[in-house]
Amino acid sequence: MPNKILNTRSSYTMLKRLFFLTVLCFFCLVSNAQPVSPATVMARKQVPIVCYHQIRDWRPKDSKTSKDYIIPIASFKAHLKMLADSGYHTILPDQLYEYLTKGTALPSKPIMLTYDDTDLDQFEVARPEMKKYGFKGVFFIMTVSLGRPHYMTGAQVKQLSDEGNVIESHTWDHHRVDRYKHDPNPKKDDWVIQIDKPTKKLEEITGKKMDYFAYPFGVWKRPVLSELRKHGFKMAFQLADKRDETDPLMTVRRILDSGYWTTKTFSNSLRHSF
Repeated sequence: MPNKILNTRSSYTMLKRLFFLTVLCFFCLVSNAQPVSPATVMARKQVPIVCYHQIRDWRPKDSKTSKDYIIPIASFKAHLKMLADSGYHTILPDQLYEYLTKGTALPSKPIMLTYDDTDLDQFEVARPEMKKYGFKGVFFIMTVSLGRPHYMTGAQVKQLSDEGNVIESHTWDHHRVDRYKHDPNPKKDDWVIQIDKPTKKLEEITGKKMDYFAYPFGVWKRPVLSELRKHGFKMAFQLADKRDETDPLMTVRRILDSGYWTTKTFSNSLRHSF
């Protein structure tokens, strides 16, 4: 009889452990799951999102391709004035996330202005121009460049954040995410080097959590989407390729404001690209 009681207790203890492990696994899966069905996100109207890199006048050595990424100062100012005159209102990533996942209302004619790569002209030219119209922007920071010539300092990044703009992650040194590999040695693990450490650095500078990410070169592949979620990101931004229908939150589209575009071309692109 005592053996029977012991066996019963042992079985009960084992069942409790199995139940606990099942519940733990469930919560782990939920934590990495998408907050809403992909179909719901895909059904919502896309918000125009613009991507800027360098804001400066062209130089003789600038290649034809690079001029797509370099918008002359006068053109940038004219494009922002057009946005203000046309009644656009800038939104930030939290607002976009709430809209895509819950349908939360946005202001009329919403638009998001994003800036990649930490270029100093984004602070010296874009910042005062946005302030003129009450606009806010999203700055995706490449941490290797902080404090280098022609790039922003940590203090300038913090100032942007303190003024109501949003600072987010753009890796350490702009290596493509689809080529990252894990390694038992953290010093050789691409995900630690390119994602975890830069994220921690930006959180130390701003005092705020990094929830959003921009892909270097706009390049991504499906396997990296769930991996980015594991590293704490709620939403990620590419360039103009099609969204992944299985995970549109991690493949949000943006368009470049090309250095070649007139104000009219830019306006038409906003209306027809989203």
